[in-house]
Amino acid sequence: MTNTNWKDSLQSEEAFNDFIITYFKDHKQLNGNYETPSYYEYYTVTLNSKKGLIITLISSVNPAVNTDAPTIPFKDVETISVEEFRQLILHKKFADMHTSLADVFQTVAGVPGSTN
Repeated sequence: MTNTNWKDSLQSEEAFNDFIITYFKDHKQLNGNYETPSYYEYYTVTLNSKKGLIITLISSVNPAVNTDAPTIPFKDVETISVEEFRQLILHKKFADMHTSLADVFQTVAGVPGSTN
């Protein structure tokens, strides 16, 4: 039986792996963003059965007001195994926080201001 609470599933590698697989069967991908007037980041997390979790991060500086200068977004793709992700969560102690799985992905992706 697959655990429906991601925090409870952290107790074992197998339970967390099952949770992540089920999560991405139901959702296909997880999207998030962080934006200020001067900066933005967008991320997408998908699950690849051979590579693990694939986090795609696109970030850029917003152009200054009254400036026609374009900005070029930076794209970074990180691949992490489900178990490596579980270990990151355990070491950062997200299990003790009142956070959603999306908040955890956002924090692991390094988005500023993503922890309360």
